[in-house]
Amino acid sequence: MADLWFKAKRYGWGWTPATWQGWAVTIFFVVAFTAWLTWWVNGEHDPLGMLPLLALTAGLILVCWKKGERPRWQWGGER
Repeated sequence: MADLWFKAKRYGWGWTPATWQGWAVTIFFVVAFTAWLTWWVNGEHDPLGMLPLLALTAGLILVCWKKGERPRWQWGGER
């Protein structure tokens, strides 16, 4: 598990940060997403301005996929 930055969620599908690297990626994503969205809302509202947010989100999903457990639907229980 040392090389996995994200573990599969206990409920539902997806990931949660498991190491400092995973937390760093998550915090970077939240800060960058919020900064870009704030800039975009206060700007001209060009619809293409949303493309960087889509790219940022796709990048986060790619990092989670490469550096995390394989996600699967879970409903709690033992790991």
